[in-house]
Amino acid sequence: MPHFSAADGARLWFTDEGHGIPLLCLAGLTRNGSDFDYLAPHLPPLRLIRLDYRGRGKSDWTGAETYTIVQEGADALALLDHLGIESAAILGTSRGGLIGMYLSAVAPERVRGLILNDVGPVIEPLGLERIRDYIGRRPAARTHAAAAVALQLSMEGFDAPASRWMDEAKRHYIETDQGLDINYDPALRTAFLEAMKQPPADAWPLFELCAAKPLALIRGANSDLLTQATADEMAARAPDMILAEVPDRGHIPFLDEPEAVTAIHRFLGLLI
Repeated sequence: MPHFSAADGARLWFTDEGHGIPLLCLAGLTRNGSDFDYLAPHLPPLRLIRLDYRGRGKSDWTGAETYTIVQEGADALALLDHLGIESAAILGTSRGGLIGMYLSAVAPERVRGLILNDVGPVIEPLGLERIRDYIGRRPAARTHAAAAVALQLSMEGFDAPASRWMDEAKRHYIETDQGLDINYDPALRTAFLEAMKQPPADAWPLFELCAAKPLALIRGANSDLLTQATADEMAARAPDMILAEVPDRGHIPFLDEPEAVTAIHRFLGLLI
């Protein structure tokens, strides 16, 4: 089974497919490796590695105090060690992008380059408030079909077909006799709220360290987490950064949009 043990004994789920340049995919805060299913068919031949963070997906639940960027970054490095990979490119969606920036600072020799999916050094309070509204809570919908409709109505800034919202519902909610449940540890809410109490750190120095290596940014045109102003400032501080804006997407693009796929292919071309 594709589990490995972290330093504290937690069993963490991962997938490792293909051969070539290793691309480590790190998902969003409450999400898991299945988020990259949409992108996978559009990638060139490479080694696609996905990690379910502790407390998410098929990995062990280890408690709110362990759900931190520092711990999840250490787990990502432990996975690379487990697989015998000296360095990998990182595709980080939201939380995963923050982990990627952190790793670029503390373990630069392990990071070949970084793709940021709708995240940057400044995270907008509006986006954080939206996350606080749902994190750690069971959905009101009782079936995947009902959840798909609710997602389509509530995900502002998106123009996507109903079939995509059904895919999303099935990936991230579990059907039970009592209705739908989330597929991550509800204690993640405690960790999130605790983190929000802390004064915001200046993440620009972390971002600037990333600019020394291949770097790409994919932004949803209607994102409430990453503003156009922040994306413009990122481009100014990292002039060689590949930049793509995905229309009709909020936070986060699914990554199978033509603009996202083109940017990812350009980024990977820099690693050859």
